[in-house]
Amino acid sequence: QVQLVESGGGLVQAGGSLKLSCAASGRKFSRTVMGWSRQAPGKEREFVAAISWSGGSTYYTDSVKGRFTISRDNAKNTTFLQMHNLQPEDTAVYYCAAGRYWKDSSDYERGPDFGMDYWGKGTLVTVSS
Repeated sequence: QVQLVESGGGLVQAGGSLKLSCAASGRKFSRTVMGWSRQAPGKEREFVAAISWSGGSTYYTDSVKGRFTISRDNAKNTTFLQMHNLQPEDTAVYYCAAGRYWKDSSDYERGPDFGMDYWGKGTLVTVSS
């Protein structure tokens, strides 16, 4: 089992930035794929980003490319999602995710699990216009 706890959500104005953090425990973090998904009100969950064990491979959904950056600190068992130029359409609950294996991009585009095995409880990001 893996326990994931997100933090860093909040209210930000359009064009602003936020950095989400996810603390993981229960599995060797350095051998765990990490990721983030989000679910906006009234919409299906969308997988946003993933990062491989070493950090050498990343995945981003098209809508966040160039604005969001996923990273990890294996020494601190923590993964991050740095978000810049936030827009009202980025408003959502953001969920941290962990997976045992790196997947093809097509898996990260296919719900409900998006190729991941464990999920946090989420942190709310609200972007005001």
